[in-house]
Amino acid sequence: MKMFVVLFMLLSTFVVRHDSLKKVPVSDQNIQNGVLILTDKNFDNTIKNGIVMVDFYATWCGPCKILAPIIEEIAEEANGKVKICKLDTDRCPVASLKYNIKYLPTVIIFKNGNPEYRVVGLQDKETLVNALKNIQE
Repeated sequence: MKMFVVLFMLLSTFVVRHDSLKKVPVSDQNIQNGVLILTDKNFDNTIKNGIVMVDFYATWCGPCKILAPIIEEIAEEANGKVKICKLDTDRCPVASLKYNIKYLPTVIIFKNGNPEYRVVGLQDKETLVNALKNIQE
């Protein structure tokens, strides 16, 4: 009986530790600083309707870090008229491959699921806002 209790305690300790190592899944509606964080799971559904700006980035990318506050400003000013999103290319390879993302950052503006505008590299806010305005017209 003692052996059973000891075995049970060891097993339950392993299960608790093992569960704590699991990654927390990214929610389908994960929003950070007004920007919707996309995954391979929610990408197609998110871009299929309306105008959607997607910033393809990586956490290790210097220019991506510089672009991040610009994307957040655009999201704040958009007031829900367009969706402003980010996709981590390291965590979401399917969408990155589908849209042939080779260089970072890459920003694509979709209209009803179709890529209408694509720019590679660090861009200023004015360039991105003007691109959104041109697509909305």
